[in-house]
Amino acid sequence: MKYISTRGGADPVDFVTACLSGLAPDGGLYVPEAWPQIPPARPGEPYVDLATRIFAAFAGDAMPAADLKHICETAYASFSHQGVAPLVQLSPGEWMMELHHGPTLAFKDVAMQFIGRFYDHVLGERGLQMTVMCATSGDTGGAAAAAFAGSPHVTLIILHPDGRVSPVQRRFMTSTGAANIHNFAIDGDFDSCQAIVKALFADKEFASDVALSGVNSINWARIAAQTVYYAFAQASLGPDVPLRFIVPSGNMGDVLAGYVAGRCGLLAEFDAVSAVNLNQTLADLTTRGHMRRTPAAATPSPAMDISVPSNFERLLFDLVDRDAGAVRQFYNSYAQSGEAQLPDAAFKALQALSFDAEPVDNDATLNDMRRILAETGWLICPHTAVGTAISTKMETEKPRIVLATAHAAKFPETVLDATGRDAPLPERCAALAERGEQFERVEASEVAVRSRVRALLAP
Repeated sequence: MKYISTRGGADPVDFVTACLSGLAPDGGLYVPEAWPQIPPARPGEPYVDLATRIFAAFAGDAMPAADLKHICETAYASFSHQGVAPLVQLSPGEWMMELHHGPTLAFKDVAMQFIGRFYDHVLGERGLQMTVMCATSGDTGGAAAAAFAGSPHVTLIILHPDGRVSPVQRRFMTSTGAANIHNFAIDGDFDSCQAIVKALFADKEFASDVALSGVNSINWARIAAQTVYYAFAQASLGPDVPLRFIVPSGNMGDVLAGYVAGRCGLLAEFDAVSAVNLNQTLADLTTRGHMRRTPAAATPSPAMDISVPSNFERLLFDLVDRDAGAVRQFYNSYAQSGEAQLPDAAFKALQALSFDAEPVDNDATLNDMRRILAETGWLICPHTAVGTAISTKMETEKPRIVLATAHAAKFPETVLDATGRDAPLPERCAALAERGEQFERVEASEVAVRSRVRALLAP
């Protein structure tokens, strides 16, 4: 199994190299050279066994299946629910997949707990050290901090937008107390953080000097790990039952994993709606084929306050029949002018998919948090509410599955404002508020971040 870049300027690599690299050296994203066909999940198949099978298919001969199983066993042992991603029924024909049973109460844990152990295993075998850099809109940073805290092989640098994550989200990033975890509060939005990370990857001398890697959803391991819960949900509701997934989405990694699951034969069919907030770039792409640079708007669902959905590049690569030149042209146009139009054939291919994106405004988000509480007695996070607000309007005979991306306790201020209810942390996370925080404010510039990273890593 080889991995190629969406921009066509990098040599094919194996699974381990693709995952350790994060971003391809030509600035593209790694994807499998061909989609592996993976036997669907069996009803009742344990999550760890399913994850091992899927990772083994993506890894090919790059890694022994026994090593992958050990990594999966240790990764998912940290979850509070043995099912890892259990389904609960919201209403007739409507389900919620709870993805917040990991150590930082967000779906990012599902991939990041695997990645942390994967990096330690591979780097330990090879006697290597790496610098992992991560831009976060809220949850990725906390999940990465929990996964890499205390790692003898990884120094983790987290960039988060100052003042634009919830206090609980920030504490998961900043209170590990681990000497190998460093947090930069950037004076900007998530897109500013992401742009800095991409620019530092493009600086070949710097990236080589610090052995740079990344664990945003640009990292293929993130996508591979998230395909597992789509396959798990399919088996839970019937291997041959067509399902519709409603996926709260910002950077598009989560819904892209559903697309990959469909291409690999893990779903009866791929049918998904990406639920977005006021940051509607993905909705504009699916309805008009147009992407335009805009400042990210602040909303009650801050982890989705992203105006450039990075993983659309992987989907576009397929939409243009894997023509890397067409992908380069689209993103070069966007980089130069701040906007780009999909080629006609690519837009028609996108419209032919059972995939679209629908926006939800702030009032509708808060209203749906109240509705779910009234109808079920459950508190949900504002990101999940963006999904349930879309789901409740749908008319379909297919079972609908809303991905519950985070625990309500990660956003207690918003939950209180919407419902009048407190959302306390689960007992297993109760000590979070008592731990000291460590982070520093850094200017939103490539130069400033590069300088601070070099200073931190200096002998």
